[in-house]
Amino acid sequence: MSPTQQEKGEAFRRLHEEEPFVIPNPWDAGSAKVLAGLGFKALATTSGGLAFTLGRPDGTVTLDEVAAHVSAVDRATDLPVSVDLENGYGASPEAAAKAIATAAEAGAAGGSIEDYDRDETRLYEMGAAVDRVAAAAEAARALDFPFTFTARAENFLRGNPDLDDTILRLNAYAEAGADVLYAPGLRSADEIKAICGAVSKPVNVLAFAPLGMSLSEIAEAGGQRVSVGSGLTWTAANAEIEAAERLLEGDFSALGFPDKRVKDWLSA
Repeated sequence: MSPTQQEKGEAFRRLHEEEPFVIPNPWDAGSAKVLAGLGFKALATTSGGLAFTLGRPDGTVTLDEVAAHVSAVDRATDLPVSVDLENGYGASPEAAAKAIATAAEAGAAGGSIEDYDRDETRLYEMGAAVDRVAAAAEAARALDFPFTFTARAENFLRGNPDLDDTILRLNAYAEAGADVLYAPGLRSADEIKAICGAVSKPVNVLAFAPLGMSLSEIAEAGGQRVSVGSGLTWTAANAEIEAAERLLEGDFSALGFPDKRVKDWLSA
């Protein structure tokens, strides 16, 4: 019998109280099944990965499209799913709250909202950003199951690698009700330590090649949860490009067959 949303929400919440863990980011239901089959304990969607499956750049997906994607990923496995909700699909606090409610209705056990306005290409002013976090947190608390809400400070991804301002924002978001804090784009163990040592909530760290740190090293620096963003999506896309370039040359040697486990995972 599949776990209920209540059970998924409780399981996801517990992960943030136990040993540091990796939450990989599938881009569709099939990749979600593979990751679940490999033994991961939770999954997170990726806005860039979803946009790729639709043939569009990141930042162009609608909330309705996200909801459909969440439902498909959630149905694919028994694992809790946290959703990349970008900026909440609107600048207002009401939009952020609606995004949380919509993700939960689609089956999510958690979700994140960032403090960057993609339409205006700017970080929200502190007051507006806090209001949006507070509205999202209130929407999460109003649900009838534990929904883990993550607030993102986008400084390091948006050309403003200001550590002090990032810490100031994250602490304000924690005070406004966020359960988990996230500053994607941190570039060193020292930056991770500074963030984790200055805040009171669990911290998600984005693992990407330039960071060059293992899970144990990130955990030692204070990180509780490690996600990979759209990294797995691009790993798969790059493999497709490499094989397809050989096809253009009449070389079919790069083509493969599915791992024998995949059939079982897809049938589960």
